[in-house]
Amino acid sequence: MKFALLLATPLQLAATLAFAAPPITVAWSEKPPYYYIEDGMDKGFMLAYGKTVFAAAGIDASFVREPQKRIWSRFRTGTRNYCSIGWYHLAERTAIAQYSLPIYTDPSQMVLIAPKSVAQVQAHATLASMLADPTLTLGLLDGSSYGAELDARIKDSANRKMLSSVNSVGMMQMVAADRVSYMLSDRTDWNYTRIRHRSLDNVVQYEVPDVPPGLKRHIVCSKDIPAATMEKLNQAIRITPKPVPQER
Repeated sequence: MKFALLLATPLQLAATLAFAAPPITVAWSEKPPYYYIEDGMDKGFMLAYGKTVFAAAGIDASFVREPQKRIWSRFRTGTRNYCSIGWYHLAERTAIAQYSLPIYTDPSQMVLIAPKSVAQVQAHATLASMLADPTLTLGLLDGSSYGAELDARIKDSANRKMLSSVNSVGMMQMVAADRVSYMLSDRTDWNYTRIRHRSLDNVVQYEVPDVPPGLKRHIVCSKDIPAATMEKLNQAIRITPKPVPQER
């Protein structure tokens, strides 16, 4: 009897290991300085924060780089055991994903103008006026949201719209090359990128008063992630210092 009891412990351990939950896949999309690869290494202030939060929550996670459109395609098709870092809260997305507490608040968006379009764009003192001009071409990141309010205003805009699957740096380069008249840019992206890409020296930063305040970002997870796991994440978010952008 004692021998059987002694055997029970390793058998139980083996069974526990066999049925241990696989690590959660946590996807991120290239967006320097939030998340990016440099010299073959994963970097970025938001990516580092995400890894810290999952570790603090005691949640085993595997971090992978994926395009934005693929990430949201996975949520729509019901990929299980899946999360992603740093997304705005949009009402239509709550049907396919669950949101953590906020992890970061963006600064407000800004306008970046192509060299040959400076006078034409700066003839408009507000974003509303700019969006009403059918002679302007607005560069947009395909698959990205600019927040519910800006998304709606862009949808109703009279501008020509050029959608591109490039990341934010690629769109800035399209502005510099006069392929579009202007773009709306994350201020953190611009402050980081402009000092690393001299080809952007001819891009003009322009401030308008009617841009909405910066939005909060969250960790989003597939609907099958248990409530207890989401609470572990939220508790880790409560106790972990908020991320700070790297701009230089």
